[in-house]
Amino acid sequence: MDDALPRHLWILGGLRTDRSALAATLELPPALLPPVDAHLNLRGPYTAAGTLARALVPEALHRDPATVRRYDIELLSIAPELSSILPNSRETLTSMAIPTERTRFYARLRTRRISHGLVEFLHSCLRADSPRTLVVENVDHAEHTDLEFLAALVRRTDPARLRVVLCSAGDTLPDEQLLADLRAHTEQLSAVRAESSWSGTDAAWAYVSTDGTSDLPALLDAYADLDPAARAALHDRRAAELTALDQQSLRLGAIPYHLEHGSDPAGAGVKALYAAQDYCVCIGFYQATVGYGQRGLALIDPRESEHQWWAVALELGLALSILSRTHEAMRLYDEARLVSTRPAVHMAAAYSTAMLYTRHNEPEERDEKLAKSWLNSAIATASLLEDRSERAFQSAFYRNGKALVEVNLGDLDEALRLVNECVASLDELLTPDEHRLHRSVLKNNRARVYLGLGRLDEALADYAVVIEQDPNHAEHYLERGNILRRLGRPEEAAADYRRAIQLSPPFPEIYYNRADLLLGEGDTEGALADFSYVLELEPDFVDAYVNRAGIHLEAGDLAAAEQDAVDGLRRDPENPYLHAVLGQVRAEREEFKAAQESFDRAVTADPGMITALAGRATVAYRTGNLTAALADLAHAVELEPDDPALRYNRAFVYQDTGRWDEALADLTTASALAPEDEDIASALEICRRMVASAR
Repeated sequence: MDDALPRHLWILGGLRTDRSALAATLELPPALLPPVDAHLNLRGPYTAAGTLARALVPEALHRDPATVRRYDIELLSIAPELSSILPNSRETLTSMAIPTERTRFYARLRTRRISHGLVEFLHSCLRADSPRTLVVENVDHAEHTDLEFLAALVRRTDPARLRVVLCSAGDTLPDEQLLADLRAHTEQLSAVRAESSWSGTDAAWAYVSTDGTSDLPALLDAYADLDPAARAALHDRRAAELTALDQQSLRLGAIPYHLEHGSDPAGAGVKALYAAQDYCVCIGFYQATVGYGQRGLALIDPRESEHQWWAVALELGLALSILSRTHEAMRLYDEARLVSTRPAVHMAAAYSTAMLYTRHNEPEERDEKLAKSWLNSAIATASLLEDRSERAFQSAFYRNGKALVEVNLGDLDEALRLVNECVASLDELLTPDEHRLHRSVLKNNRARVYLGLGRLDEALADYAVVIEQDPNHAEHYLERGNILRRLGRPEEAAADYRRAIQLSPPFPEIYYNRADLLLGEGDTEGALADFSYVLELEPDFVDAYVNRAGIHLEAGDLAAAEQDAVDGLRRDPENPYLHAVLGQVRAEREEFKAAQESFDRAVTADPGMITALAGRATVAYRTGNLTAALADLAHAVELEPDDPALRYNRAFVYQDTGRWDEALADLTTASALAPEDEDIASALEICRRMVASAR
């Protein structure tokens, strides 16, 4: 990068006052807002991003209400207090489900999508002719969601438009990838520790009033010197102040922090932590869910409060599973079986254990038969429930899980039987308004089984039902769009992709699928735009590099194709398609040695790759190695005997080696395969004359 161009900054070291002093000496654009504190003690997940939203949304609503509404999911997820001025226009059965009817949870990547939407909203609040600075403090104490947001912000934001200045005592972060992203897009500066002083009164209360975020030694020492009961009383006082404000985001940060350090940690503290955990597991903030769960379990003795312990442990285990921390989840379920004799605990733990073995574990640690045995245990226990409706629901829920196992075992017919059984049972035993979410999930799952069986019309029929029942759930439109593509109905598929985009925070897979559709329909400009947006959202999306490189290559933009191939190979070093792109670029530049090396690597990675074989044959032909050219073309024709271009090319090599009969055979076949191709027809006529004259 040109040293003259501005970069985002990361000020490290010292106290907060030292970092502020250093920032004040820098030549920076005017501040967008006062410095934003990211410390998770304040408001938990999205502390910094939520502060930005609460500050910017009121004016943005006045200036451009349509843009704000476009990001209502993201804004309300991080700053629920905004619901008084910004209604949620895209509620789903998932977001509206009551606690007892939750059976579908958000995807692990939801927070990343939310972060990208927030970045775009923030960009919409900036004026092109008025650069600004945003200072974010306590980055090393930020919750995972804020780190994800900040990483996206510094990567996607032009520093000439918004200069982001991150501040922290150190650069130790729990997520190495996010740390690498932040380092890659910032210039690091060191703050020098200076003498600090405190001139106020009641330093201990001053520390508590910062919600445990101050780093001033005088405040920390005064707090530590207090009698434990006096410390607890200060936390109770602060918790009462914050509770009176009635703000949901405070219930995710400062309020549980103070109550777990107050006079009743095992009572009020655990209650506040569980409320925060329950909120976060429902909204898809799984790292935060784990944090609250671990803090809660540290305060609970399962022998004295088993119900409370299991409520916390169950949601903690779910979040750990979704985050692929499956060994920790398994230890939790094993502990539940050890400490409890309640059927409900063993039933739920059996199901959760089964999901580890069939869905969440790494592939080498999955065991479908073991998963099935655990599900049978859950189903058997559910059959003993006294309440008829509860028995029907729990039985259907666990049988649906068993259907997933059957899909993974390859028995789609048995999976379909199980799901049909679940649908019929709930339709018979429940009222129409009971468990609407799970009944929609069942039909969605049945559609996927139909898809696996190749029964696409029946899959579409189920998607029509679930979309009617849950019209704002973006994934339904994405999945139906994929089916419509398979059925050769591109316009309807494109309409479903457009609707999915409208209903979701930025979702790379939707844009990728639409790009692929547009490319197939000949709209290379639209496809290029979508592939580029995918890579702006997810720079590690290798397939997007492959496809965009192909578009650049087709357009003759060798430099852009090469750059995409290099960037993609940095992430997937043995990708055969990208090596083939490099081979084609180098062949076009007549860098034949390098081109052959690239094609060699492509063929090594994928011996059946026609493009690489044909490209390597071309290089061999142009460098005079006709034997190698024939060998590669022979292999390619063997793999793809109905490709007229391969036979056409091989015919020319045959001609150059004097094998006119074989050339004639290839051109005759090629002409039959592509009777309107004038080049093939002309070559065939010439070859016929040559063969006739030779005879």
